[in-house]
Amino acid sequence: MSRIKCSFLLGVFFVLVSVQVSAQLEKGQLVDGIAAVIGDEIVLESDVEEQINYAKQQGSQMLDKCKVMESILINKIIVHEAKRDTLIENRSAAIRENVEMKYNQILSQFPDERAMLSAYKFRTGFEMKNAIEKIDTDQYYGQAKYQSITMKADVTPNEVTDFYNTFKLQLPEVKDEVTLAQISMYPKLTEAHKEEIINRLKKIKQDILSGESFESQARIYSEDPGSAANGGLMKNISRGQMVKPFEAAALNLQEGEISDPIESEFGFHIIQLERKAGKIYDARHILIATTPNSDEIAAAKKELDSIRTLIMDGKMTFKEAAYKFSDDKRTKFNAGILTNNDGSDKLERISLPPTLGYQIAGYNKGDITEVYEDEMNRRKVVTMVKIEDSIPAHQLSIETDYDRIKQMALNKKKSEMIDKWVKERIPHVFISIDNRYSNCTFEGDLQKAILTK
Repeated sequence: MSRIKCSFLLGVFFVLVSVQVSAQLEKGQLVDGIAAVIGDEIVLESDVEEQINYAKQQGSQMLDKCKVMESILINKIIVHEAKRDTLIENRSAAIRENVEMKYNQILSQFPDERAMLSAYKFRTGFEMKNAIEKIDTDQYYGQAKYQSITMKADVTPNEVTDFYNTFKLQLPEVKDEVTLAQISMYPKLTEAHKEEIINRLKKIKQDILSGESFESQARIYSEDPGSAANGGLMKNISRGQMVKPFEAAALNLQEGEISDPIESEFGFHIIQLERKAGKIYDARHILIATTPNSDEIAAAKKELDSIRTLIMDGKMTFKEAAYKFSDDKRTKFNAGILTNNDGSDKLERISLPPTLGYQIAGYNKGDITEVYEDEMNRRKVVTMVKIEDSIPAHQLSIETDYDRIKQMALNKKKSEMIDKWVKERIPHVFISIDNRYSNCTFEGDLQKAILTK
């Protein structure tokens, strides 16, 4: 495989994982200075260090700074050309609007903003938001161009066989895998329990109207980890970003007005509208989560266990039950089937969440686990899992793993298409690198195009 192909693959890797990286940003130890310019795209020295640090965390051996820079250069060529492609929708505004939501999602994992910025080594929230926007922009344009170049790629059965015969000694061993389907249900609160929560919020609202600040009450009582420490404040909310009951209540308020308690999938809220400007608004809220008590959990277990009995007795299929009863929106319309990040339903046992791995231990293909307690979207659920398939560890074989090998062959063909496209575009893109990389030797066509400062 040519060096340009290797570096492109590394570059695509960084683009494709950028959604995950945005939740693990390590922008600290900033190194000032522009490392490279590709068209109108700028690469900072800190960007190079960031890629190297992430590669180290992932156990990559490809840590040579020159090779990392080469992958970034090729990735940036793709992004630069994508932004100039009039057939690719300009989504800069949408990406910018989405930054606040992602920022708040990350913030929800920490007690306060200061703790988050310290953990990710950013100096300010503004700096972190800029980094998220930059990563998401590159990811969007990089993927859009990649898809437009490779959209017609296909492989024939003969090409799959040729690929297998050529690379079979290099193909990885498949680890123990399972295909799983699940039904998860949120325990239902009794009307008395709901009334208790509503009355708590009514009392909090009355205290605010009597002189307590909404901000202080949110810090004391709100159970929203993403906003409680900030006095319940959520800024620059885009229409459509929040769940419908929340948004409907917030946008029906006048600035400064406080809503009555409203129910959403997360619990009960009171909301204060701070500011409304076009499609953007700021609001504070106090959330009391609908945390079920032991009796409500027991009732949910009993209900799901009765559904399990219907399935075991052949009166209903697992697929029908998932569609009718499951509260897991990710899987209920797909027969309850769990998938991994790349959409595959084959899950490595070793990578399963601990609770799930423990619950399916000892079960065989076709078995259904007992009903057990778990968490989903930070809420208590009761769950049962069906083992749809169990695949022992084995070496990839064309007889048993045709679809997987076909995808590998297709990926190789796509890589070759990108390789050819990049080589054709390199002479037409301005590329300049800082002289600290003057000793690097890049792939031939790339080396010719570089103007060292």
